[in-house]
Amino acid sequence: MTAIFTPARTLILALLLGLATLMSACAPLVVGGAAATTALVATDRRTAGEQVEDQAIEMKFSIEVGKAFDKQPNIRLTSVSYAGKVLIYGDVPNEADKARAQAIASGIENVKEVINRVRIGSVTPLSVRTNDTWITTKVKASLFEAKEVPAAAIVVTTERGVVYLMGKVTETEGRMAAKVAANVQGVKEVVKLFTIVSRESLVQQQQDNPPAEITTPAQPAASSPSSNPDVQTMPVQ
Repeated sequence: MTAIFTPARTLILALLLGLATLMSACAPLVVGGAAATTALVATDRRTAGEQVEDQAIEMKFSIEVGKAFDKQPNIRLTSVSYAGKVLIYGDVPNEADKARAQAIASGIENVKEVINRVRIGSVTPLSVRTNDTWITTKVKASLFEAKEVPAAAIVVTTERGVVYLMGKVTETEGRMAAKVAANVQGVKEVVKLFTIVSRESLVQQQQDNPPAEITTPAQPAASSPSSNPDVQTMPVQ
């Protein structure tokens, strides 16, 4: 059945993506006051150092590809890094160029593993890439709508209808996230590139690195019906 995206639903999707950005960049989402030490908060599970390294890896790959291929119009290469695990994808004309892209990624500092999904063929049309972006948006929104899925801890990439999922998740979380993504219209395949961790390790990490407290200006009690600090108001979806 074809999904119909009304202006209201499009707005919801935009709000969900905005929430994802805020949650991954700032403090973890806490429902019902302070986060319990036995609960897993929804946030980027990489350390600050890993996030910086991943950004550097992606930037260096782009620079080195530009140097190696001198901006050839028949080559399109992109990378996504998560905790040193690097996915490279795009289009190159031959096997030698694909191997060259692999060597470039492998030679970058702090890269632990390279997943080479570079395609040999002509450059993917803009219309297909635009559709991939839309699929990524829908998958992210679906992950946020799903229960027991740490959406803010999952990186979603789509290439020619194939969805790649990266992040630090438990076995159960990864399985559920993949199932959600597979049910999104337009998705041809879901590839799990997760780093599987135990729930205990995540709880321990949360205890060792508690979320920073955010201080907001005090509001008069009568100004809002949800002034109770132990209650977080969530948007109606």
